[in-house]
Amino acid sequence: MAATTLTEKAAASPPPSAAPSGNARRLRRRGRIIAVLFAFPALLLLGALVVYPVLFSVGRSLFDASGDRFVGADNYTEMFRDPATLKAIRNTVIWVVVAPALLTALGLILAVLVEKVRWATAFKLLLFMPMAVSFLAAGIIFRLAYDQDPDKGVLNAAAVSVHDAFGGTSTYPTARARTGPRGLTQGGDGSYSTAAVRPGSAVTVPMVGVLPKDLPKNAAPAYPASGHKAAADEVRGVVYLDFTPGGAGTTGKVDRQENGLPGMKVEAVSGGRTVAHTTTAADGSFRFSGLDDGSFTLRLPKSNFAPPYQGISWLGPALVTPAIIGAYLWIWTGFAMVLIGAGLSTLPRDTLEAARMDGANEWQVFRRITVPLLAPVLTVVFVTLVINVLKVFDLVYIIAPGPVQEDATVLATQMWLVSFGGGNNQGLGSALGVLLLVLVIPAMIFNVRRFKESQR
Repeated sequence: MAATTLTEKAAASPPPSAAPSGNARRLRRRGRIIAVLFAFPALLLLGALVVYPVLFSVGRSLFDASGDRFVGADNYTEMFRDPATLKAIRNTVIWVVVAPALLTALGLILAVLVEKVRWATAFKLLLFMPMAVSFLAAGIIFRLAYDQDPDKGVLNAAAVSVHDAFGGTSTYPTARARTGPRGLTQGGDGSYSTAAVRPGSAVTVPMVGVLPKDLPKNAAPAYPASGHKAAADEVRGVVYLDFTPGGAGTTGKVDRQENGLPGMKVEAVSGGRTVAHTTTAADGSFRFSGLDDGSFTLRLPKSNFAPPYQGISWLGPALVTPAIIGAYLWIWTGFAMVLIGAGLSTLPRDTLEAARMDGANEWQVFRRITVPLLAPVLTVVFVTLVINVLKVFDLVYIIAPGPVQEDATVLATQMWLVSFGGGNNQGLGSALGVLLLVLVIPAMIFNVRRFKESQR
């Protein structure tokens, strides 16, 4: 009887694990509810700032500029017929092909070199510092650096200094000669020539167009030089500024208060060939001696009047996109170097040392071991930079001047210009935004997969 009772009780009672199973399910359900409650503000913010704008842009791209008439895919077809949009797509392709590749290569080279630098941390800090500068400030900095005026643009100041050091510069870019019956004749190349002269002659060459304040500091009065007589086998002359302060002088005649023009190049030409050349002295005087008997023409070559070298048109239509990419490299090189440097620090040192012990030089170690082992990190850096490049806006909008804005435009700036910058066609602008989203999504998916693979 007792045994029967115990058996019946055991059969009637539930298994020991049944009660805890229900409690575990309730605890898991409660945990999910709490997790959803904590994540709900973030999900709400994500929906308001990301999901809703994306869906709204897709819907808006199907309507006309006013937003009242449904046009379907017309904005997308118009987008690929618009020359400005096609130029923006072309520039975006240039950015995607050039900027991430250069940044990844620079980051890799600098990360490898920094390991061999004693002050590696300070060097990394110096290269990473531009990341702390906003794109707006960086754009203003490089807009000034690329300025065409050498007195403002540091790059053109350097270019002009190098050019003038090797190629020289004209002393009188604004000067011109008095032409006419009593003056000089201007050639088609910008030079000036006198009438025919013979040895034993003295010639005065009047010039105008030079402000007295622009005269060289060593300029001396030309009047004494004008009185020199020429020997039988020489031609003398003086090149002077035919201007007397107050207007009291005589045109075409050397007056006492008129200065010579030192450093002016003068050539003696006979039969279309330059037979002698010289440079004027401080008082503007010059002399050709030892001349054969015959007729000569004195010529002031065009190099005397060449305009000063103004440097490179960095922000012209041809170079504006490479110039902006250069500014982008300045900002993001530190970012690429730090990420690649972090991956470089995890490489197995015994593998590198084994390769060196086997006789591999540094270039072979870098090319055959370091780069293959860093391939996952390099891929992530490259794809991250591609995503960032597709969205570039600030630098292009700030650095490119108004006249060449269309030559430098990319998809992000074109989207803004079409929607708000004067085009006032938010239907077409939304279509450009959708195109930009479609281009970014594959790179984002690829990057997320790479991150998951690296975690596994």
